Amino acid sequence: MNRLVNEKSPYLLQHASNPVEWFAWGEEAFAQAAAADLPIFLSVGYATCHWCHVMERESFENEEIAALLNCHFIAIKVDREELPDLDRLYMNYVQSTTGSGGWPMSVWLTPDRKPFYGGTYFPPNDHYGITGFTTILNSIAHLWHNDREKIIHASRNFIHAVDELSQLRPADLPPDDEAQQRCFEWLAAMYDPHYGGFGGAPKFPRPVLLNFLFNNAYYTGNTQAQSMALHTLRQMANGGIHDHLGVAGKGGGGFARYATDDRWHVPHFEKMLYDNAQLAISSLEAFQCSGDALFKRVAEDIFNYVLCDMTSPEGGFYSAEDADSLDAASGEKKEGAFYLWSAEEMRHTLGDARLAAIFSIFSFIYGVTEDGNVQHDPHGEFIGKNILMQQASVEEAAVHFSVTVAEITAALNEARTRLYDVRSKRARPFLDDKILTAWNGLMISAFAKGYRVLHHPTYLAAAKKAVAFILENLYDSNQGRLLRRYRDGNAAIVGKAEDYAFFVQALLDLYEASFDAAYLKTAIELMELQNSLFYDNKGDNTQGGYFSTAFDDNTVPMRLKENYDGAEPSANSISVLNLLRLAEMTGNEAFARQAEESMACFAAILVESPQTLPQLLVALNLARKRRCRITFAGELHTPGMAALRALVDARYLPDTITIHASTALTLLQHTPAMPGPEVVRPQAMLCINNTCQLPVQEPARLAEMLDRMQQPPSPDMA
Repeated sequence: MNRLVNEKSPYLLQHASNPVEWFAWGEEAFAQAAAADLPIFLSVGYATCHWCHVMERESFENEEIAALLNCHFIAIKVDREELPDLDRLYMNYVQSTTGSGGWPMSVWLTPDRKPFYGGTYFPPNDHYGITGFTTILNSIAHLWHNDREKIIHASRNFIHAVDELSQLRPADLPPDDEAQQRCFEWLAAMYDPHYGGFGGAPKFPRPVLLNFLFNNAYYTGNTQAQSMALHTLRQMANGGIHDHLGVAGKGGGGFARYATDDRWHVPHFEKMLYDNAQLAISSLEAFQCSGDALFKRVAEDIFNYVLCDMTSPEGGFYSAEDADSLDAASGEKKEGAFYLWSAEEMRHTLGDARLAAIFSIFSFIYGVTEDGNVQHDPHGEFIGKNILMQQASVEEAAVHFSVTVAEITAALNEARTRLYDVRSKRARPFLDDKILTAWNGLMISAFAKGYRVLHHPTYLAAAKKAVAFILENLYDSNQGRLLRRYRDGNAAIVGKAEDYAFFVQALLDLYEASFDAAYLKTAIELMELQNSLFYDNKGDNTQGGYFSTAFDDNTVPMRLKENYDGAEPSANSISVLNLLRLAEMTGNEAFARQAEESMACFAAILVESPQTLPQLLVALNLARKRRCRITFAGELHTPGMAALRALVDARYLPDTITIHASTALTLLQHTPAMPGPEVVRPQAMLCINNTCQLPVQEPARLAEMLDRMQQPPSPDMA
């Protein structure tokens, strides 16, 4: 066992028995590199990464390659999910020098942590024109000892380039709607009208794009934007990227990381908490916008998966499930083994005389064939297997089999339960059970919105329990710090900007779901703490925006401001939204000024390539368009209050925040206009850009006011 045996990260522990003498990222490794005058080999990945497992089997478990690493390098392993700012710094280098990136990420550094060569996965030996890992190690070792100046020169160039990248200068924001229009046009050009999504294979969900499209349609009346988002979500829900064997109260369901084909059929089977959290929110917004019950079912399916399979006994949410699992036939770990079915396996499970029709119905709907239904199989991993993908609707099946929709639905439910029970006896994929503050924040927001839209008390309870877990285990209010990771009783790693941003957002969402003033109070406290640790504020030379790393965190050699809304939204985009919401909730315009400074920091990007920051465009709309506040007053837990709140929560209102009058009167220093404390009968008051209408008590009157407010301008882009 090497030094990693003392770590808590599941990814690092996976490598604790390698013959490579791994170090964790830290001073011990840096001191050893300096003392031995050796370059650093940095390997970055995560516990559920398929190609990370492949490189480990091929190279890091190979005694000869390990000997090369141990002799000529200081080898460091990093879990990208524990140190995302470090991962982004070196990923910038890999992408800028190779044109692509991914994991495992392999980077060679000088002892003072400057990169000079990098890539992703390398085969152990030269293969089909690809330079092998062994060749690279020997070449770099030779250069280090015989022509080091080449290496030093390469490392200096990178530091200069990254330093330029980090110096974002405030600029004027683009004119109204210009950046939004350009982003929409880019998405429309990339849109796949057949299968949804943007671009070809592989296809990633990237929920921030769906957020932008719903938001764009709301403000502009652009029906094309909304239809693109709805079609994409429908195709994903039908595709193999969606686990169709979710059973209420048992588990299963949810979404895999991405699809390797353009039809959303063949997934990369790992399931990530952050994807499912964001897709739950996108599905809820799709339900609000369209009223289509499919999206309600998808959101409920995701929540069932997370509650059954991804929630710790203490209430925190686990990080991910692996793509690979043990294949019973071969005795080896294979990608997707847990999820794949042969027709014979399914027939055996649904095989008695009574269920023969059920097998036929299920096969018709989910595209099951005798020879397997996987068309896109570049590595020959799925021969003879079926990946479930909904290819016919319940209504189409009812016509095909000449039975009722109710009979088809009952047959599907029974088939799913039986197949789920058989699948649950297979070897499960590895569970990455670390609990990350940032990703928990995203899931708390999803459950809070789920409670507001679907009114399931279980969702509110889950959100509250997770917040209590984070505050109890990952927030030290005396030291003034959030921590990032909890696992096996150990909380560690100082929080990054995304931990603060996503958790503040979660607290605001949970406040709006519960109207418990404690959540709003803690959100304000953590927002101010985030400002003190991450905000780029140098007296009279305020640049705006948030660095990913705190000013006193020395784990990375250079602090950067995240400027890309990717698989997760950037901390800066979410922070701007948080500031604008807090300004509206509290009446404290200092939050709004800070939001303006932060947006100005990224103005050049919004002008040149707005599609890289779609979530910041959502924030820009909130800042530039109307801002609405609905203040409820009166007793909370009454039928009258429930009716008023349900009316609001059923609608997609991205420009509207909700508060309860008692919160503001007892907590806030900058009290917005609101009904007086003597109100008993529930009522609601709508304010638009700080102009308030008279409070109303009847849901019908509130509906009329919201209808007038929601009337969009004439569509000019549809």
